[in-house]
Amino acid sequence: MPDPTSQSNYLQISTEHVYFDWNVDFQQKVISGFAVHNLIVKQDGVREVVFDTADLAVESAEIHGQIVAYELKPKDAVMGSALHIPLPSDLKSGSSISVKVTYKTTKDCTALQWLEKEQTQGKTFPYLFSQCQPIYARALAPLQDTSSVKIKYSAKVKSVLPVLLSAIRKSPPSEGPAHDGKTIGKDVVTYSYEQPVPIPSYLLAIACGNVRYRPFPKIDGKDWTCGVWAEPELIDAAYWEFSEDTGRFLAAEEEVVTPYRFGVYDLLVLPPSFPYGGMENACLTFLTPTLLAGDRTLVDVVVHELTHSWFGNGVTHAEASHFWLNEGWTTYIERLLQQVLHSPAHRGFSFVIGSKALTDSLKEYSDRPKYQRLIIGFERGEDPDEAYSSVPYEKGANFLLHLERTLGGLDVFLPYVKDYVNTFIGKSITTEQWKSHLYSYFEKYGHDKVKALDSIDWNAWFYGEGLELPVKMEYDLTLAEQAYTLAERWNNSRDTSDPSQLGFKASDLKGFDTNQIIAFLERLQSYSALPSTHVSHLGKLYQLSDSSNAEIRLRFYGVALADPSSPAAKSFAIDAANWVVGDDGTGVVKGRMKFCRPVFRAVHRVDQKLSVAVFSKSKDAFHPIARKLIEKDLGINAS
Repeated sequence: MPDPTSQSNYLQISTEHVYFDWNVDFQQKVISGFAVHNLIVKQDGVREVVFDTADLAVESAEIHGQIVAYELKPKDAVMGSALHIPLPSDLKSGSSISVKVTYKTTKDCTALQWLEKEQTQGKTFPYLFSQCQPIYARALAPLQDTSSVKIKYSAKVKSVLPVLLSAIRKSPPSEGPAHDGKTIGKDVVTYSYEQPVPIPSYLLAIACGNVRYRPFPKIDGKDWTCGVWAEPELIDAAYWEFSEDTGRFLAAEEEVVTPYRFGVYDLLVLPPSFPYGGMENACLTFLTPTLLAGDRTLVDVVVHELTHSWFGNGVTHAEASHFWLNEGWTTYIERLLQQVLHSPAHRGFSFVIGSKALTDSLKEYSDRPKYQRLIIGFERGEDPDEAYSSVPYEKGANFLLHLERTLGGLDVFLPYVKDYVNTFIGKSITTEQWKSHLYSYFEKYGHDKVKALDSIDWNAWFYGEGLELPVKMEYDLTLAEQAYTLAERWNNSRDTSDPSQLGFKASDLKGFDTNQIIAFLERLQSYSALPSTHVSHLGKLYQLSDSSNAEIRLRFYGVALADPSSPAAKSFAIDAANWVVGDDGTGVVKGRMKFCRPVFRAVHRVDQKLSVAVFSKSKDAFHPIARKLIEKDLGINAS
């Protein structure tokens, strides 16, 4: 079946390579230039090529240097406008043809966020960054915007600020003077990049701003390099946070799976409106600055993003219905790395933390149970962002953990993982293709393994709805026990009017790491809401209500806003809303959707007018994707 989110005719003719020639104009807030597609014909006599576009101003189309007529179809609300370009009538399967499209982006481009200088760390230069997943690459360039098509690309980009792409930089060198020694913000420099490994279109990425590079220490015997990019004001903190572990993580992953293929693995710490924790753009993982905790407690996000180099960037879901193949596998392997790098208890603890996120997402979709499934089965033109949640991550990872246990443990499962990656690396696949390979692999090991696979309730895992997993999962709770014990003490204290008399001390959290504090707060949320007096005392005693760690602050607000009618909720709703939009004295918006969406939803349940007023005042500080989804969460009609 063709990708239900794409209008392109990639089954008849598909792009093999794209050359981009772009000019970044910060004054007009547009990227202009052209894209040259080298296409491979898949069907004799194909008469046109159809590209996905969204809010692009198309200026011309050429074939072999000759201007040709084109048609830009009316805009579909989700899929955008199909760009039809006629082809010569005598094309044969296997032949190639070059098509050039000259265009520019517009103010409605969903893929790009243009930041004013005041929205950056340095507050001196503007900033630009992209977010093309799941189907926004078509707003950056005319493309066959489907994960079923993988492309190589090269690019030359002119800009007055340093440019980064999801590819290998050819010139000027990363470690040379910033902006090739020219005056940043004034002089135009041409940046040249090449991506020789085919990638799906959603991994196209551009960032442009006053950024600096610092390489991480080389790992013996490795021919890949890694380092970090950030604004000058953050480069020291970013280097300290990530330099110790990134190369070590990548080397460990190679041992568990297969060698890294992309040559470069860099991190970019973005301004705070970036809507995700991380985005696994090829060669250049985008990261939220909320990970700069100053104690390396949140660097495991990097493990997740670099794991996508194999699961997603390497073996890719064919289309959005099978998104769990990207995120479920990545989350499963990320947690396996916790065991390799730390201990089996850390692996189990990661599943414990994730189970709360899964429960919350399943509850959020109680009125749309289709999105509780592992395989969703999108209708044509259905927006995949509607289904974005923890479900593909957590249900997918638990499914794979269940398979591992059913088949006999890691000694049995890890050799299969390597074979899976080696079989499908560089390809885009469906769940059925994955399952077929799984069976064919274990058939070689005898009837017992096939019988074990037959015992799996495939239908329940793939299409099951509701708030429970098909199998009750048990995890190693070693690292969670202290947190659970403390939460139970608080729960048992609810009948006391003055919690300050119960002997709770700030030292209760002594020795807890960030994840244990998170487990403590999430456990509290599993009970009925605490009385207001307890919530206030909890926040002050443990300094949770003003924690600079966003992961902890998020969970505290989950506790504080649990009972929308309580005095504590009324009070903390204001604090929570202000924290998200940066009106808490920091001036830093929490643009990561993991933070802003659940907090705004919780505040909305407490005080609808407050949530709408606070968001509306600051909505332009949020990325277009986050803005669209928050408006939907709050029942605001988008302008």
